[in-house]
Amino acid sequence: MFDTILIANRGEIACRIMETAQKIGVRCVAVYSDADAAARHVQMADRAVHIGGSAPAESYLLGGRIIQAARETGAQAIHPGYGFLSENPDFVDEVQAAGLTFIGPSGDAIRKMGLKDAAKALMEKAGVPVVPGYHGDNQDPAHLAAAAEEIGYPVLIKAVAGGGGKGMRLVEKAADFAAALDSARGEARTAFGNDAVLVEKFVAKPRHIEVQVFGDGTRAVHLFERDCSLQRRHQKVIEEAPAPGMTDDMRAAMGQAGVRAAEAIGYAGAGTVEFIVDASEGLRPDRFWFMEMNTRLQVEHPVTEAITGVDLVEWQLRVASGEALPAAQEELAINGHAFEARLYAEDVPKGFLPATGTLTHLSFPDDCRADSGVRSGDVISPWYDPMIAKVTVHGPTRAVALARLDRALARTEVAGTVTNLAFLGALTRHAGFASGDVDTGLIGRDIDGLIATADPEPRHWVAAGMVALGMTGGDWATGFTLWGPLVRAVTLAWQGEPAELQMRADGPDRQSWTVGDRDVTAMRVGGRWLVDGEPMPDTACAAGVVTVFDSYGIAFDIVDPLERAAGAAGDGNLIEAPMPGLVKAVFAEVGQAVAAGDRLAVLEAMKMEHALLAARDGIVAEVLAAAGSQVEAGAALVRLEPEDD
Repeated sequence: MFDTILIANRGEIACRIMETAQKIGVRCVAVYSDADAAARHVQMADRAVHIGGSAPAESYLLGGRIIQAARETGAQAIHPGYGFLSENPDFVDEVQAAGLTFIGPSGDAIRKMGLKDAAKALMEKAGVPVVPGYHGDNQDPAHLAAAAEEIGYPVLIKAVAGGGGKGMRLVEKAADFAAALDSARGEARTAFGNDAVLVEKFVAKPRHIEVQVFGDGTRAVHLFERDCSLQRRHQKVIEEAPAPGMTDDMRAAMGQAGVRAAEAIGYAGAGTVEFIVDASEGLRPDRFWFMEMNTRLQVEHPVTEAITGVDLVEWQLRVASGEALPAAQEELAINGHAFEARLYAEDVPKGFLPATGTLTHLSFPDDCRADSGVRSGDVISPWYDPMIAKVTVHGPTRAVALARLDRALARTEVAGTVTNLAFLGALTRHAGFASGDVDTGLIGRDIDGLIATADPEPRHWVAAGMVALGMTGGDWATGFTLWGPLVRAVTLAWQGEPAELQMRADGPDRQSWTVGDRDVTAMRVGGRWLVDGEPMPDTACAAGVVTVFDSYGIAFDIVDPLERAAGAAGDGNLIEAPMPGLVKAVFAEVGQAVAAGDRLAVLEAMKMEHALLAARDGIVAEVLAAAGSQVEAGAALVRLEPEDD
């Protein structure tokens, strides 16, 4: 076994690898960028090395600098985590050329699975079922159109070097093929520098089921399947293991296909073979097809660990250090059911816009596994993925596990940034998902109901008001003047809408509140406040914001009446940056006439591009930012001329 490894990653995956490595006595070296100097993974490590600037291209993607850090610190091996350099075969070769061990597959294995078309051809040769389609080299539009006709509509056009849904288009009839092909190629060229595509049969009721495999370079085993069908725009949201409705015959067939895929490329370490499944007639052994292989540890690996009792990172370290596979196939079994929910800093009502902010409070219940790279006080940076944590639960049955996930999410407390917590909670209570009737289109079909938010109840306003006024204490004199009960007012705002609350203290243990047309009583009984007859939720207050931890967290701004008056006249002519980021492009020019919906600029943040659109017709008065500039949230980018009265 190694005595020291370097982890070429950050955030929750770096922390998760350290937890296992340090548990078995392996020292861990962290690398960090400028933005991550005080990050949790840096604090956890036995040693940490600064490798560059905040942008990934200036730090976490510098393979040579990472290898140098490993050699300087005496690390014998490098664990890549996932993302960044984890599936870069050239980096693997450089690590091995430096006399170090790469904790993962060979560069050759990664190359074989790196391009979708070549991987599918290889899998077909190995006896792994592949989706009917065209994966050849002839990229002539007429040839591709003819292939689509032969496959039969609807079809999917997919970039061969794609991922995350980029370069992918659904085509339902022949008349739309040419335009969809041009669009897919343009997006693929921009995203990957490669505009080659493949054409595949579109599956009507698709489920995304993947098989966890583990190899030693010669032999492989599978650790059963995960269902990752609950997706939004091809991004996984909640994963589970095993797959609901899975039959013994299909599990055996998928597991064997995964093992064949791994052994066909001499795979070493943990990997995932992803399949698309036609669930229109239930799960059948002849209705699953290979999509791709992820040649690394997956984000959702905790659910596999929960149902098998296997620590996949420990297996990675043992096999990479030369030990045999820790278990034979017949020694592996499924125990119960597990779910993982991905908690992100994102503004769901605004189209899941990635968010930033300082986490003024972060807490998880004890009866779940929370893999996180951040703590209370940490900053969600615009430079990286805005994941806060992965919340994982396990239970003896799917129904019990889902109930435990619902409870864990309801008791998770986050303040300082907007999150998708309420959205995740809504998914746990979705009738179709609860019954196991899930496919990749579920979220898209039911999105309106899943993102709907209820208004705060009067008791929530009162809880926030008590904190804002400092009225949660218990001194006898609290709330009294010399002549009688003290009456105080406080203005709070929820989602920008202000409301004034009136409070009369009737003694140290009783308060009378007026919230709009409602009268609410707060009473302290047995040392705890009851508001409107219910226990007062926990709260957190920082930077003028009170977060009430009920209904997945309700944030109220404490409004200063003077500031409110001064800011009443806003400027509706400004196009502002919704978050910190890099201005990738500016399309507006002074004097230009624009129409509502026109693209004025593109902002890059959180590894995504966001188009900033004109909210109305008008004339550009000023362009206040240039391409290449880094801007903060709220920065003015373009100003339109005032509208005529």
